[in-house]
Amino acid sequence: MDNRINVGIVGYGNLGRGVLLSLKDNPDMHPIAIFTRRNPDELHIDDDNVKVEHISNIGNYQNTIDVMILCGGSATDLPEQGPSLAKLFNTVDSYDTHAKIPEYFAAVDEAAKESGKTSVISVGWDPGLFSLNRMLTEAVLPNGETYTFWGKGLSQGHSDAVRRVDGVKAGVQYTIPSEEVMNRVRSGENPMLSTAEKHKRECYVVPMEGADQAKIEHEIKTMPNYFADYDTTVHFISEEELRENHSNMPHGGFVIHSGKTGNNHKQIIEFSLKLESNPEFTASVLVAYARAAYRLNQNDQTGAKTLYDIPPGLLSMKTPEQLRKELL
Repeated sequence: MDNRINVGIVGYGNLGRGVLLSLKDNPDMHPIAIFTRRNPDELHIDDDNVKVEHISNIGNYQNTIDVMILCGGSATDLPEQGPSLAKLFNTVDSYDTHAKIPEYFAAVDEAAKESGKTSVISVGWDPGLFSLNRMLTEAVLPNGETYTFWGKGLSQGHSDAVRRVDGVKAGVQYTIPSEEVMNRVRSGENPMLSTAEKHKRECYVVPMEGADQAKIEHEIKTMPNYFADYDTTVHFISEEELRENHSNMPHGGFVIHSGKTGNNHKQIIEFSLKLESNPEFTASVLVAYARAAYRLNQNDQTGAKTLYDIPPGLLSMKTPEQLRKELL
């Protein structure tokens, strides 16, 4: 009898491709179908056992798929898809508009509770693993300050936001942390820092023919929740240059907590990621939390969940006995 968790993938861009690759490393999970807004006949994948369906047919899979991994963007896709698909499936997503997470959680929570489903939101590395580390370090060292630095790397969410701007044909965005500021934090200085002091953002944009570049630049630089609070530079480039110089997707970052204990002893906690492929790593986190979403639902824990609500052991393929013996 096949006890594998049946998985569906909504969207097949960089993140969706990463999810399909990650599922190959997780033998307890089985990809069933990919759902796309494109013509399914034009989407070619390397696995003949995985169906490709138009997203309008997704409701036909309610009794087949155990958990649906949502791979759309946070700007426009997930605010609609998250609540609507939580009415039909257990879901996991990587919603990353930090300022709007509370209202997104509420919308998904209402839909999932009504349907008896479990939806894990805002999974990835930030929000995601970095969120978990911010909480852990503050809990352990309450007398201290937490600092998050992103990059240098290509941000999927911010790149998606750039591409949504009217007149933009293609584009990417890089987040660049300040080495000087990071070293001050590592020394235990605990400086008060504005958002703009910690990072810069650089956008490389291919404009559509005849597009108003000044208007594009203004719209990007003033975009709330993405660029308005940062020192943002917009470079206009050709498609050829974008393809040659900006096709890889590295990223990474640091969570550094600087605190004091007892007799004023300085204590520094640091968690870092160095990623050759941002979407493949994010996809791998989504897959682990898809396992947890399914297990939670099996235990009748319904509604929306974040990383803070999920016991870490539910992420692992190993049994609790194995975890205690091998990793504890």
